[in-house]
Amino acid sequence: MAEQMAANGIRPLPIQVSHALHVHELPPHHVDPFDRMLVAQSQLEGLTVLTPDEKIARYSVQTIW
Repeated sequence: MAEQMAANGIRPLPIQVSHALHVHELPPHHVDPFDRMLVAQSQLEGLTVLTPDEKIARYSVQTIW
């Protein structure tokens, strides 16, 4: 998996303190803490979330599936 990620220019995004703090500012559209962290990272880093989860699309983030 690591080789495929590197070959496609995909790199891991570590969780920063700012990401964790931003989770608490999100509306309660989603109760899954991991998904909330993805939303926070997406918002702060300007990233798109790849997901079929319609709850995530309720946040101010770009999603694709």
